[in-house]
Parts: sequence; C-alpha cells; structure tokens
Amino acid sequence: MHDRDASPILSIRDLNVRFGRNAIAAISDVSFDIGRERVGIVGESGSGKSTTGRAIMRLLPPKAGVTAKKMAFCGEEILGKTERQMNRLRGKEMALIMQDPRYSLNPVLPIGKQIAESARLHLGLKSKEALKAARDMLVRVRISDPDRVMGQYPHQISGGMGQRVMIAMMLIARPKLVIADEPTSALDVSVRKDVLLLLDELVRENNSGLILISHDIRMVASFCDRIIVMYRGRIVEELTSSLDKAQHSYTRALIAAMPDARHPVRRLAVMDRQALDNFGERVA
Repeated sequence: MHDRDASPILSIRDLNVRFGRNAIAAISDVSFDIGRERVGIVGESGSGKSTTGRAIMRLLPPKAGVTAKKMAFCGEEILGKTERQMNRLRGKEMALIMQDPRYSLNPVLPIGKQIAESARLHLGLKSKEALKAARDMLVRVRISDPDRVMGQYPHQISGGMGQRVMIAMMLIARPKLVIADEPTSALDVSVRKDVLLLLDELVRENNSGLILISHDIRMVASFCDRIIVMYRGRIVEELTSSLDKAQHSYTRALIAAMPDARHPVRRLAVMDRQALDNFGERVA
C-alpha cells in the first residue's frame, strides 16, 4: 500500500511543452502528484506520455519550451535547476528506465563495469566496492550467473536479461522516483511479467514512487495503483486500477482496442476520432 498521508515525491501543476518555431503543443496543462505508489501513464504513441517523463527528468532537447506553475521533486522546484544540479539528481534521486536496453547500455563496456560506474557515481564507492555492489545487484535482479554476466557485453545477453541489467543499474542507488518508459514492450511476452514483478519488488523495497509509461492500459491496470490517461497532450481521465469505472470515450476506446483473453472477440474496436474530439478534453 502506498502512503497517501506523506507529502508527494513529485508534484506538477500546469506543465506545458512546446516544440519548434511555431510552438506546437506536445503537452498542455498537465497536473498530477506522485507519492510512494505505482502510477501508470497511458495513451497512444504521440499522446505526450513519454514527453511528460522526459520533462520530469529534464531530458528534452533545447528546442523544447517547458513551462510549469509548479514542478517540485521532494519539495524542491526542479524546472529552474542548472544542468549540473540535475545531474546530481538523475540516477541517484530519480531514475529513468528506457524501452530497449540495447540502446541504453554502452556497447563497448562490460556489464559489470557499467553497473559499478553507477555505484561509484551515486554511492561514492571505490572501484572494488563498486564492483561487489554491482555483482550483488545482479544477484538481486535474479541473474543466476552474475560472475559470467559481469564480464559480458550488451550484445551478448538477451533482451530480458538486458532489461534486468538496466533495472539493476538504475535502482542500485535506491532512487526516490523511478520512471519506466515502456520497459517491457521490446521483450518477449514470456518475460514481460517477470520483469514487471521484479521492478515492483525493488520499488516497494526502496519505498520509491514509480511512474509506468505504457500504451497497454490492461497491463497498467493490473500493476498500478492509479492510472493517468493522456490524449493529444492532455490528461483526459484519472482512474484507480478498476477499468470498469472509465468514463471518457478515449479511455473506453483504449480498453476496447486491447485484446482481452477473458472476453475474446473476432475483431477489435477501432477508435472514432471525431467522436472523441467532440466528447471533450477531460472528465472530472
């Protein structure tokens, strides 16, 4: 259970992100709080969910115009922090787990050295201690032969093992907030559940907040305490994990578009864009 009485780890009010000379809006007036809980952000590609995650981490390109009435992490405003100040937060206090470990891991460094580097940077450990911490973390993420994996390179391990390595690297410093951006979409179905359960276990152990970004609303509903639904850069609805209470047409369309083994259909529903736009931007 998450602690709703504690002050939020992350508090955002009226976050806006615009790109380019014409200031095309990618995110408009997004507001939410994250405590020590698991919160899903769902929507189609282009809905603004990944842009929201990168805005929180301050990892958007310079051409992005980011404004907010409030964007506070553990009570401190982060929108005005310098890059040096953000570098002290990233990895140690807030972590981002990307979609595909093949593009996140350094291809020319052994796995052990990469995790040890995180331990040195964020925990201040010496080389020998950092390598031991890296090995211990590989054991923690249920890699059965940690000594062998320590010496391997990213191209020598599977996608599922690569994502476990990324989780080990990102969570070794016990960050207060973890943002996982489609962490299982590049993995085989057989290992997705294992990776999610592992991530959940470590986040709970660290008493951290988790933002899980995904297009799969059913998966998010089975995993998260709350769901934030985004459409065209705006939050249109917020739910508990019960999808039965969805009110917005877009949320219901997302649910209908996802296969459900309990209620198989011959053909999945197709979204009616015009009806969605006529429904309105937000319920509640």
